[in-house]
Amino acid sequence: MRAVQVVTTTGPADVVVREVPDPTPGPEDVLVEVHTVGVSFPDLLLSRGQYQLRPEPPFTLGVDYAGVVVSGGDAGQGQRFEPGQRVVGVGGYGGASELVAGPRQSTFALPDAVSFEEAVALPMNYLTALFALDERAGLREGETVLVHGAAGGVGTATIQVAKGLGARVIAVASTEEKAAYARAAGADDAVLFDGFKDAVAELTGGKGVDVVLDVVGGDAFTDSLRILAPQGRLLVVGFAAGAGIPEVKVNRLLLNNIDVRGVGWGAYAFTRPDYLQQQWSQLLPMIESGAVKPPVGKVYPMAEFGRALADMDDRAALGKLVVRLRD
Repeated sequence: MRAVQVVTTTGPADVVVREVPDPTPGPEDVLVEVHTVGVSFPDLLLSRGQYQLRPEPPFTLGVDYAGVVVSGGDAGQGQRFEPGQRVVGVGGYGGASELVAGPRQSTFALPDAVSFEEAVALPMNYLTALFALDERAGLREGETVLVHGAAGGVGTATIQVAKGLGARVIAVASTEEKAAYARAAGADDAVLFDGFKDAVAELTGGKGVDVVLDVVGGDAFTDSLRILAPQGRLLVVGFAAGAGIPEVKVNRLLLNNIDVRGVGWGAYAFTRPDYLQQQWSQLLPMIESGAVKPPVGKVYPMAEFGRALADMDDRAALGKLVVRLRD
């Protein structure tokens, strides 16, 4: 079978498609014929050897994958995966291959209304957003959430999950085009990154926001702290700005009783056997109601996985970038 592999950790330009052996599923695995793969920030870091997971090259990229079950088994709670069933799965890496043997706990039955292209936006991005807002922030209905990087995959996921949980959402984007994209994804308001602190203060009547989700870091961080309402929570998800990891002057936390909270979804979810399936059950009603409908960006052929990573690195992505392995 073919797989998208990192042979040398020298970045997206050197990602290649290679023939590799078919996987041998274990007793707890579901064998999936993969149709689409999501392009994620961990893939970019993995291609450079900069991710917290450091597999020895050669290894296969791909965090989220969707396709059709070849063989499966008991998925827990009486559910079974049957041959021909449409599913989506998630793992640390290894999904960008024509066949994947993925654990049952991280494989999910896919509603018929969700396309394979939409599906690969769901596990990592939407379950991360749900973990961030529900588990880490304790988001309450009627609160206001500010989303940085709002036109990207995690950003649009956070917008929709926050709306599904009953929040008001203010999106922050770098351009007018991306701001419009965030509004189309469901944001109540959208402001440009330059001057976002003053714009948010105006939108909230000076009160500020209850939750900030920050995938950007860099220069955004201090102003994000400053626009938190009393007892507000700043959620640290990533550092896409690449400008170094921000530092917190803890006296700022005392002034308004505010928190900075880390969001490490993978480290939390994959060490709790039933947690992923519980999250999926919580997300399903939002999918079925239409509150969650992943915006799909550009779709690439398998041979252009490296190009997709480069586009992500250039912050040219709107919504989820997808690679199609088969029709």
